[in-house]
Amino acid sequence: MGIFERYLTLWVGLAIVAGVVAGVVMPDLFATLAGWEYAHVNWLVAVLIWIMIYPMMVQVDLSAIKDVGKRPKGLVLTLVINWLIKPFTMVALGWLFFRVFFASLVPEADATAYIAGMVLLGVAPCTAMVFVWSQLTKGDANYTLVQVSVNDLIMVFAFAPIAGFLLGVTDIHVPWETLLLSVLMYVVIPLVAGVVTRKLLHCDQQPQRLQQFSGMLKPWSIVGLLATVVLLFGFQAETILTKPQVIVLIAIPLMLQTYGIFAIAYYLAKRLKLPHNIAAPACMIGTSNFFELAVAVAISLFGLHSGAALATVVGVLVEVPVMLSLVAFANRTRHWFRTDATN
Repeated sequence: MGIFERYLTLWVGLAIVAGVVAGVVMPDLFATLAGWEYAHVNWLVAVLIWIMIYPMMVQVDLSAIKDVGKRPKGLVLTLVINWLIKPFTMVALGWLFFRVFFASLVPEADATAYIAGMVLLGVAPCTAMVFVWSQLTKGDANYTLVQVSVNDLIMVFAFAPIAGFLLGVTDIHVPWETLLLSVLMYVVIPLVAGVVTRKLLHCDQQPQRLQQFSGMLKPWSIVGLLATVVLLFGFQAETILTKPQVIVLIAIPLMLQTYGIFAIAYYLAKRLKLPHNIAAPACMIGTSNFFELAVAVAISLFGLHSGAALATVVGVLVEVPVMLSLVAFANRTRHWFRTDATN
């Protein structure tokens, strides 16, 4: 591992601090940058995420994707966690903490809003960041792509009904432009660019060219991640500083949800005897959230300054450092799993 990967937790922590400080010192700049959006998708964030994902997409070999169907267990695990377990445990934890444990600390209307934001996080499985987690755990890039693609397809049809059911709202409005544009920006465009790049660099006489180019691009994934963190926390600096107690209350069930879902997924992956390069990304997909979509939908449904929007922002605050800790755990426990990928 290079210096970027070895000390990634430190870099992310510094990026969070830098983002909050910059947001406080230069609020007008971040207000302007926040306005660079279409269908609730911020173009600057999209470009940074593209920079983060593109180096990983170069490693995707489309010719190997056809063999994924021969190894269905990892895909089934991802789908079960994302759509049959995670949304329902999220709403259960939200209700338990804000209706029972924190009932005396939070007004009822605010509690309802926070639970709504948590639900939106739980119903939006990860699309973009999971490619980073997959790379950091040396996951199978082709298999990860298929897992993400299938999840995106299901999300187009399942997001609104499940969110509506869990929120108790029958006429929930989902910004379809946001959903479809996010999938286009975070999956389709970088994938096409990666495939084209791979085709241009592939040469039987010089097979090292592709490997050298991938090695040169690798640090840019981390740069894109850190820049995205700075930008997101710069956008929400004022909210983070003015409501620290509420942020802690929201973060507690979100952290329990994240670690709990990972524990369930990792246990099932071990029982299914998955190889580590499929098990680790499968668990990361099931654990992390598509926070860009959750934030956009919360703003669209409840407003920019709503409790629901705040809860989704706390999701970003919690997710990056927690997921890095899970990446470290997955790498330390690699020996628990097979190294081959025959099943």
